[in-house]
Order: sequence, then C-alpha cells, then structure tokens
Amino acid sequence: MNGQDEPAYPGALDVASWRREVHALYAAVRAEPDPVIAHALWTDTRARLFLDHPASPRSGDQAMRHAAYDPAYRFVVSVEPAEPQRWEFASASDGTVPFERFGQVTLGELGRLDLWWLDSYGGGIFLPVRDGSAGSETYGAGRYVLDTVKGADLGREGEDWVVDLNFAYNPSCVYDPRWNCPLAPAGNRFAASAPVGELLPVGY
Repeated sequence: MNGQDEPAYPGALDVASWRREVHALYAAVRAEPDPVIAHALWTDTRARLFLDHPASPRSGDQAMRHAAYDPAYRFVVSVEPAEPQRWEFASASDGTVPFERFGQVTLGELGRLDLWWLDSYGGGIFLPVRDGSAGSETYGAGRYVLDTVKGADLGREGEDWVVDLNFAYNPSCVYDPRWNCPLAPAGNRFAASAPVGELLPVGY
C-alpha cells in the first residue's frame, strides 16, 4: 500500500475536539459518587465517540466491548515511594517519549504497579497495566488506567488515588496499527486476571 492509499490521520481540530470530549467525560465520572453509574456513563460515552467521532481510532466494523462493573476491582490507594527509574519509549511519530517512575500503588492481592510521570511538555501521570486476561479477553500488550495528560483521571478521595480497573481502556494502537502506544513495562504487570474494563473489540 502506498502513502496515497493510506487514510489520513485526523486533523488538529478533530483531535482537539476528541481531547475535549474525553476531559469532559472524566470530569463527569469524578463528579458521580456511584461508581456503577459513573462506569455506565463512561462506557456509553466512549462507545459513542468510538463510533461517531472523526478522530476515533476505529477501523472497519470494529465496536467496543466492555465488561460489567465489578466493585472488587476498584481501589483507593496511597502513592508509595519508589526508586527513580527512567523509561524511554521510542515512537515512530513522536520520537523518544521519556517517563520517570515516581511511585507505586498496591492493588490488594493483585500486586504493586509502578506510577510514571511523563517527563516532557505538559507532563502527566501514566498508569498502564497488563493482567492475566491479556491475550484472551483483553489486549495482549496491556491497557491504560490513568493518563492524566489526556484527561484519563479517576480522581482522589482525600490524599488517596482512585485506581479502578473497571475503567481500564485500550490504547489506540489496538484499533489502528498506525498509532504507536507505550505499553505496560515489567513493573506494570501482574499474573492474576482482571477481565474488567474495555475488552478486545468486536471485529478485532
């Protein structure tokens, strides 16, 4: 396939619109005290954006699938200290994307995950995860739970952070291989299955 046959990336205004919608969605999620209602709002809105928005990563006849809400996968956790560690993701479109590990969170018996800071313009907290459902029910290389620079922020209760795996979602590269996505490094993987959140899409 030559470059003329490949579909164009969405334009700047379309991407800005998508980001605005995502930021607004997560603001509504944080404002809703009932996690089940917040999750329904999240799944319905993401599915609509995925189908209709001009900046959607959707290709072909793909459609999102989400698991039912399971409160066992919602955690309110303190950020624990961690030794600094550098992680540099090589992206074909954005060059080297640097992350710095600044802390960890413990999700009950599931284990401990690294928290990363996007160490470039804008900054932001990034929490990818790969669990035991990867490759069967969920994307094999992992999903994202928090990515605050893009609006994916579930909020806090006091000084503790909400880490709810029911809101784990697929990176754009799941749907369209033109996108380059940083995926879960070793410190963001655990063996137990967490088959909640966004599942492998219809048409994958």
